Amino acid sequence: MSGVLSSVDQRTKLVGENRLELLMFRLHGTQLFAINVFKVQEVLQLSNLSAMPHRHYCVCGVTTIRGKTVPVINLSQAIGMPPLSANQNATIIVTEYNRSVQAFLVGGVERIVNMNWEQISPPPVSAGRSHYLTAITRFSNQLVEVIDVEKVLAEITPFSSEVSSELLDESMVAQAQDWFILIVDDSPVALNQAKATVEILGFETKTATNGLMAFNMLRDWREKNDGTLERCLMLLTDAEMPEMDGYRLTKEVRADPQLSDLYVVMHTSLSGSFNKAMTQKVGCDDFLSKFQPDELASVVQQRLRDVSGAV
Repeated sequence: MSGVLSSVDQRTKLVGENRLELLMFRLHGTQLFAINVFKVQEVLQLSNLSAMPHRHYCVCGVTTIRGKTVPVINLSQAIGMPPLSANQNATIIVTEYNRSVQAFLVGGVERIVNMNWEQISPPPVSAGRSHYLTAITRFSNQLVEVIDVEKVLAEITPFSSEVSSELLDESMVAQAQDWFILIVDDSPVALNQAKATVEILGFETKTATNGLMAFNMLRDWREKNDGTLERCLMLLTDAEMPEMDGYRLTKEVRADPQLSDLYVVMHTSLSGSFNKAMTQKVGCDDFLSKFQPDELASVVQQRLRDVSGAV
């Protein structure tokens, strides 16, 4: 699909403005699905497919893209719908999540739309496919379901929250009990993984499922002035969330004189120097890829050393 992806310059302008671009596609029938354009590398026809031994049932096989072997995931089957046919006319969306590249087999790509995160809502609490959604929105009076790709990938290759023993600083555990970490993520899988890792280190955690909820919590602690805000070691936030994204959350925190010194780490499945530059633009203190418990532990323990004066 030639020209379907926006330029890097255009996408960078969205950072901090609470806006996003969604790549919309279909699986079966007329229902529209979407993922964030930031995660998409390209859209291609499935030109070749090789079988994989001992593959997960949702993995069709592997394809070769510019000399690299990439697994092809039947996205329809992965979210509990009938599988799509993996033929040579099929469309794949090549994405990068958490430093890994994978292709999702889809029924067909529709278009890219530029939206405000305030137009994006959390999915309804119900059974069925909603378990595989992080958000819903509407476009041209049609419901659009935003896929929780992290959940899909976690079911194919489970993520770990364990910290390597050589990285775990037992001497810091007692000090950690004086602090808490605010973790913000709309994906239950990512939220629980980060929460489990941080709690292994001895910290209490508080959680929010979008940036607006987190910002309201911070303002409430600021207004109460009961010492809660002072106990917050850091804000660990996802980038893409309904209502208010992590970039806008960071921007709002930096604009508030009583919150501006809060240590903010962008914790995202986006990766690479381009995304580090985006987080720096809005004033984040650090950038971490998701589902890397050792790296998360290192950043958290170093922050505790910095505030406590420990060597």
